[in-house]
Formats: sequence, structure tokens, C-alpha cells
Amino acid sequence: MADRSCMLTKRKEKEAAEATKNAKEAKSEAEKAVDDGEAPSAEAAAVNGAVASGQNGEVQVEPMELPPFEIISGDRIDPFVYKFQFKNVEYSSGRNKTFLCYLVDKGNTPDGLLRGYLEDEHSGTHAEEAFFTQCLPHIDPALKYTITWYVSSSPCSACAAKIAEELKAKKNIKLSIFAARLFEWEEEEIQIGLKALHAAGCKLRAMKPLDFSYTWDTFVESDDQPLNLWEDCKENYEYYHEKLSDILQ
Repeated sequence: MADRSCMLTKRKEKEAAEATKNAKEAKSEAEKAVDDGEAPSAEAAAVNGAVASGQNGEVQVEPMELPPFEIISGDRIDPFVYKFQFKNVEYSSGRNKTFLCYLVDKGNTPDGLLRGYLEDEHSGTHAEEAFFTQCLPHIDPALKYTITWYVSSSPCSACAAKIAEELKAKKNIKLSIFAARLFEWEEEEIQIGLKALHAAGCKLRAMKPLDFSYTWDTFVESDDQPLNLWEDCKENYEYYHEKLSDILQ
């Protein structure tokens, strides 16, 4: 019995040591991701699990709880999140959600200009659809709406079809969509959706370097710090601009 108890104690000590080692490695990877600008701190924690300091400075692993899929709305975006989600790279690995920054001009009305952003999870309701249900649930036919979206990626085929239907049904809405990246633009159904948007009167354009600076100043918690554009920002814009032009021609 004493030998068995000793073996159990040693096994527990070994398991505790391995858990501490894994937690430290996870914490190191998360911090490195934030430092490299390739993942915001919140997303790094979601990938690696929550890491906290226990008594005597020991690292403890807390159970990771995934939030429900929902639409998040707000006034300004975390700067680390913005730099990761809006970076106009060709391959968007890890960027599995859409951020939609919006401006709504209703003309000479008391509430005038509306501004904010929406964030979605792709497995739930998409931000484009949520905009019309949450931000503009009621359209006054007597008003003219000039709406501008700055999105981290262009709409999927289903969202494009719904937006096109909305624009056809409500002629008093004028919509412009500026996208940091084109979502799966090689797919035929995506191209059909973008063409449908264009035919419905929606202005579509890839985000220029100036657009990134504008959205940084307008929609990000920047603390008045300017955005340092990544080296290939202009080159990537030209790439997406050319692909979009080919689709819409």
C-alpha cells in the first residue's frame, strides 16, 4: 500500500509538472503572437486557453469557455484586433469573422450621422445581415440613406444576395462597401453575388491605404496614435482592386 501511495504521489507530481510546462508554453506563444502583431491578445487567449497566476507565482491553466456565437456591436475597435482583422493579406488564415464599420447619413435629421461597428462569428448571423436588423431595423421611406461600410472582408454569396434584395426593395438606400480583402473571390458563387450587388447599385471597392488610416482614426481606440501601415499594404490593395475589377467588368 505504501509503494502504491508513493507511485500515485509521483504520478500526480509528474502530471502537475507537465501541466505547468504546457501552461508556460501556451502563455509564451500567446505573448509572442501579440508582439508580432499576428493575433490580438484576446484571440491568443482563446486559442491557447486562459492562463493565470496562482498563489506563490505558480502558473495555472483555467478552463477555456467559448462565448456563444453572437453579434458584437460597439463604438471603437481594439487596435490589436483591428491590425489583425483588417490586414489586407492575400491568405486570411485565422481571420474567421467579419468586422463591419459603418457610417449612416440620413440627411437633415436630429440623429444625423450614425457610426459604429459590428463583429460576427461566421457560424452565426453575419454582420452584413445584422446591420439591417440591429442598426437600421426601420427604414423611413421619406428619408434618403447614404450608407458606407468598411469591412474586413467582402460579403459571402448569401449575404450579397440578401443585400442586393434590400437595395432593390428600398430605392432610398445608397450603399458603398469598401473591403480590406475579397472573401473567396475565386469561387463562382461569390463572383455571382458581387455582380448582383453591383447590378443593384451598390458601390464596391477594395480599401486603399488611405481608407485604412481613416478607419483607424474613426473606428479604433487609437489614443490619437497614427496607424503605421504594413509594408505590402499598397501592393495588396492593387491586387484586390485588379481582381474585383475583373469580376465586375
